[in-house]
Amino acid sequence: MCNRKREREREIEKEREREREREREREREREREREREREREREREGVERGEGERERGREREREREREREREREREREREGDKEREREREREREREREREREKREREREREREREREREREREREVARERSIKREEER
Repeated sequence: MCNRKREREREIEKEREREREREREREREREREREREREREREREGVERGEGERERGREREREREREREREREREREREGDKEREREREREREREREREREKREREREREREREREREREREREVARERSIKREEER
């Protein structure tokens, strides 16, 4: 029971840590968005500087889009890693449960063997009493 409680507490703590990580990621994304907005503002201000500047702005925007795509790919990989870790944890839990059931079955078999030995001792005592009664007659 204590192990299960500690296990549950660890699960809760891991989930909290994952939530904190998601919050940090959202904050980073908001910061990136603010940076992109500042960049777009600077580009809008720089439009008057001519076509060359606009082309460089478009190139920067394309580069930022590529960076966002790389970031989304990294995020998908992190999610996959987390899902694989959750699956490994579920498998470990199933294995612990199988082990617990196996130990329980073994204890039950041992109790049954002990009851059988006890019955055998009782039969032996009854047999000895019967023999004594026969001899006393």
